[in-house]
Amino acid sequence: MKARGLLFGLATSLLMSAAAFAQQAPVKIGMITTLSGPGGYLGQDIRDAFKLAIEMEGGKLGGVPVELVVEDDGLKPGQGKQIAERMLKTDGIKIFTGIVFSNVAGATVPDIVDAGALYVSPNAAPSNLAGKECNANYFVVSWQNDSLHESAGQNATNLGYKRAFILAPNYQAGKDALSGFKRYFKGDVVGELYTRLDQTDFAAEMAQIRSANPDVVFQFHPGGIGIAFLRQYQQAGLLGKIPMVVAAPSLDAVTLAAVGDAALGLNVSSHWNSDLDNPANKAFMAAWTKAYNRPATYYSSQGYDAALAIASALKGTSGKLDVPALDKALAKADFQSVRGAFKFGPNQHPIQDWYALKVEKDGEGKLALKTVGKVLTNHGDAYAAQCKL
Repeated sequence: MKARGLLFGLATSLLMSAAAFAQQAPVKIGMITTLSGPGGYLGQDIRDAFKLAIEMEGGKLGGVPVELVVEDDGLKPGQGKQIAERMLKTDGIKIFTGIVFSNVAGATVPDIVDAGALYVSPNAAPSNLAGKECNANYFVVSWQNDSLHESAGQNATNLGYKRAFILAPNYQAGKDALSGFKRYFKGDVVGELYTRLDQTDFAAEMAQIRSANPDVVFQFHPGGIGIAFLRQYQQAGLLGKIPMVVAAPSLDAVTLAAVGDAALGLNVSSHWNSDLDNPANKAFMAAWTKAYNRPATYYSSQGYDAALAIASALKGTSGKLDVPALDKALAKADFQSVRGAFKFGPNQHPIQDWYALKVEKDGEGKLALKTVGKVLTNHGDAYAAQCKL
């Protein structure tokens, strides 16, 4: 009788434990991102793609129930920092993602990782955090800021250009952009300018480009400022005279729709495109189109991959919020990226392929970004050797 009672008690205890596990509170994931202003659609695409990955798994990531807590940083570093502090202290959040702009990341990410939480970047990846200031709790699924512009420099070299005029906003990502382009461009830089991050009038810059008369212009202006730049480039009569080579952030599906024929013929380099032929990308594009009925952007793909990366970490720890264990699981990159081949380098930034894209008209006469070749294979970044993890 005693044995039977003990067995009954054990069975009851196991059932209660299973029920408690099934009803456990979802793991909160803090998303700090830019949802307003000229760059607002970048954060919106990251958020919506991340949400899509959760919905495709029935409210879970890696088999673990999750709750996405989203707040708008307004492209203000101080605001991002305050949100992070509140999420850490009040909400007890241990997993973060979402930041679009490097100036916000610079003010926010160090506080997150120093507090013992995990940060997985779907976009911003400033050079300082890739090198000597790298951290075991900091992962990037997008790119290292320099590397995407290195691909543009290599693309410009491959296309035979010899004299380049280059310009970008005066903040960390802009500085990384020009450094990255110059690192792989084999010609001469005949003009170099920094613009303001909130700039909308580029008349003075157009005049300087015209005066320098380069073979090619390389510019990095993401979101709404990129739309303004391209429109004014066309209005200044430069579009048909001086070719332009850009990296992914300067021309995405939203920018293309906004500027129309002003983008025709532009050469773009990217780690992802909607036409990449792999199962993960096909599944993502089908789900995105059904859910949102709008073009997917690079930011969409990165938000989705960030969710898959976090899912792989949660699966690896069975949902336990042990950050060192999450780091270890995440480092394996045990997920199928929409861009194809993907792994983390020694500084926990991507090693990936880069493709040449071109704006062309499709069979229906609509503008589209078409993948036309590969620029770099298994490309890492220039700062990995400085990282000691």
